[in-house]
Amino acid sequence: MGLFSTIMEKLGFGKAAAATPTAADAAPAPAPAAASGPAPIPVVDVVAQLEQKAAANPQKLNWRTSIVDLMKLLDMDSSLSARKELAKELGCPDKLMGDSAQMNMWLHKNVLAQLAANGGNVPAELLR
Repeated sequence: MGLFSTIMEKLGFGKAAAATPTAADAAPAPAPAAASGPAPIPVVDVVAQLEQKAAANPQKLNWRTSIVDLMKLLDMDSSLSARKELAKELGCPDKLMGDSAQMNMWLHKNVLAQLAANGGNVPAELLR
């Protein structure tokens, strides 16, 4: 499992779908269901999840601007090597990998953007 998958898991992505049995699991359908397109992606309130974790954490972590603090809040390794691994996983440009400050800014923005792309409710001001 990649680091981004771990972030998603710690924020509750996929838990609702995995924990809730569907009607199809209970009994076979008498007729094929009408094709209504892909199933909707369950929405995860990323901000609420992180704010709840921040309130319960004794450290004052600024997850809204810091990838290090976001990873700490999720009880993940936030070392430079872990952040570089996550940056590579998400496709960080090579030119940013040598400058940890630039890489961290890119990484924070892209982690939040990927969470939003995967059904996370992330406010627009955090995606800029």
